[in-house]
Amino acid sequence: MWGDIAIAFLLAFITAYVITPYTIRLAKKVGALDIPKDSRKIHKKPMPRLGGLAVIAGFAISVIYLLIVMSIEKTIDLFGYEQYYIKLIGFFVGAIILGIFCFVDDVKNINPFVKLTGQILAALIVTLSGVQIDKISIPFFTTIFTEEITAIIVTIVWIVGITNAINLIDGLDGLSSGVSIISCLSLLIIFALNGSPLISILLVTALAGSISGFLPYNFNPAKTFIGDTGSNFLGYTLSIISILGMAKTYTAIVIIAPLIVFALPLLDTTFAIFRRIVKTKSLKGVFKADKEHLHHKIMKRGYSQKQAVLILYGISATFGMFAIILLDSGLWKALSFALMVIAIVGIGYKDIFRIRNNKNDEKFENK
Repeated sequence: MWGDIAIAFLLAFITAYVITPYTIRLAKKVGALDIPKDSRKIHKKPMPRLGGLAVIAGFAISVIYLLIVMSIEKTIDLFGYEQYYIKLIGFFVGAIILGIFCFVDDVKNINPFVKLTGQILAALIVTLSGVQIDKISIPFFTTIFTEEITAIIVTIVWIVGITNAINLIDGLDGLSSGVSIISCLSLLIIFALNGSPLISILLVTALAGSISGFLPYNFNPAKTFIGDTGSNFLGYTLSIISILGMAKTYTAIVIIAPLIVFALPLLDTTFAIFRRIVKTKSLKGVFKADKEHLHHKIMKRGYSQKQAVLILYGISATFGMFAIILLDSGLWKALSFALMVIAIVGIGYKDIFRIRNNKNDEKFENK
């Protein structure tokens, strides 16, 4: 198995790394450029934003190659009881549909409602293929979605929610890519501890590899953006992988673990939804972009773009580690770990701010 995991990562990494320069040229050719027209934009010059195509290519080539080879070797069964071949067809068809909507958005900037329609359609297709959250169990209580329509609705909400959460956090160089890699690694460890299906482990490893191959071009100072095509694909794929990974067991901790892993983008998105509704006094305000996301607030405190991204990486990694410890060792150790991290950060908080402010003062004096 470990050899297959290594292949999944490396093949996806190499493919994405090699293809990314081609996506930069393609973006310039078709006019898929992110032009900083307002103060909400952090970058100062037009940036190509089709890097997500490289991530998708790396993931798809790695996964398809491995599934073919492993099927020939009979080390994976795609046609058994779980009928993974149908689920994978549904996944890729949904990804293609979502990719078309988002590609057009990267080139033409389509209406947010139109893009949401594409997200729901993609989620519906993969849900109807059999990728569903159909049962949730917690201590002394079990919820089973006996009606298929309930399972479909819950699954679609989950997929669309995670898709938008990753998309909305994509505001700084390397932010959504790095957070997604951390989420992939956290899920990989959780899947290994949980005895999850091999297919989920291969998918999450391939996704981590493809993002890692793209990240050198996307980390500050970025040469290209992942674009809506890429950020939507990341959220869409992570949401589906998390469902496949918890398919064997539906205990409370296994259900909660993905929520904790995705806590950073989910919390940022939840706050953004309520903030925009309150500010605009309209549900339509949800689609009105603002400059109040967590990464914006960190930068307003004086941190550079790179520092803000690294801080958010640290927060995301802490959530991921909390989920892993919770699954492996229980609640008390997870909570004690979280309290230790908070205490250590609290001790160094003032010094971190003092160093930051001193650097800013020095820059001001030099000017």
